Amino acid sequence: MEQNKRTCLYDRHVEAGALMSPFGGFDMPIQYSGITEEHQAVRTGCGVFDVSHMGEVNVSGPQAEAFVNHIFTNDVAGAPDGKIFYGMMLNESGGTVDDLLVYKRGENNFLLVINASNIGKDVAWIERHSAGYDVEVVNLSDELGELAVQGPRSEEVMRQVLGISSDDLTFYTFREEWLDGVHILVSRTGYTGEDGFEIYAPAGTIVKMWDALMESGLAVPCGLGCRDTLRFEVGLPLYGDELADDISPVEAGLSVFVKFDKPEFIGRDAVLRQKTEGVGRKLVGLELLDRAIARHGYEVLTPDGEVVGHVTTGYRGISVDKSLAMALVDARYAAKDTELMVQIRRKRFPARVTAKKFYKKSYKK
Repeated sequence: MEQNKRTCLYDRHVEAGALMSPFGGFDMPIQYSGITEEHQAVRTGCGVFDVSHMGEVNVSGPQAEAFVNHIFTNDVAGAPDGKIFYGMMLNESGGTVDDLLVYKRGENNFLLVINASNIGKDVAWIERHSAGYDVEVVNLSDELGELAVQGPRSEEVMRQVLGISSDDLTFYTFREEWLDGVHILVSRTGYTGEDGFEIYAPAGTIVKMWDALMESGLAVPCGLGCRDTLRFEVGLPLYGDELADDISPVEAGLSVFVKFDKPEFIGRDAVLRQKTEGVGRKLVGLELLDRAIARHGYEVLTPDGEVVGHVTTGYRGISVDKSLAMALVDARYAAKDTELMVQIRRKRFPARVTAKKFYKKSYKK
């Protein structure tokens, strides 16, 4: 059995007593003091996540812009340097190979940030489709570490503790700079619904930054447990739950990140057909009219007992104190306020369809 990988901060997590668990092929911290406490720290102050398990792929060369537009649903053509785009890579049937961020570093130079569990698959897919394009594809995943500094106090903490002034960065922009002789990339992005930043740097620098943040007492170490509760509350998808090889961005309600006016991209015909003709299932929010918690894979039924979908993610909302879920259901039952049921073990609980955003995002525009 292949051993899980470890990030550059693994020893720090173990020393801090974090609960460790496999995730995306890595041994990752799930929680430190507790998911609820860490969740609230990000909502009200500043939390820090080790996200060094994420993958990074650089695409450069004379045809890099054309190639990225060919494999990516969003449109990077003519984008200014320092701009970040969210979108997906699709298969020919419109299913999602991965969702990712694309950073415009310079003319025909892009950094693609992909999900940890998909690194091997994604890199092979990108390289395979680069045939015929004058581009260089470089997998940087083993060279870079990454921190996510998140929460309403994150800008202040970045400045005071790390010496990184970031008030000039707006949401989904980044810059590259030298810090103590080391090249780093700082972006105003995150996966929590709060203002925040992500820092990419060599492993040694990431460890030093983590130590400084912990010693400052101004930031709380956070695990992947609250990363999931935070993203869920604001309706952000997780690959493997709300997106997958057989789930398209149209079904997931993410068509805004699919630019159909581009001349072509892989999967365009399939998702355009879905957009114009409609889809058979849709991702919706559910509010359970009980304190029971729906988990991934639980069946969603009509009041008459017909199975019409399944839960993709479910929690008792920490910020909103309601039992909530996202679910992929038959499109006939996707209208707001539709009454449904969720099968939880041997009992069925009433639920109603709601918007997928259960908590208001707090990004800096």
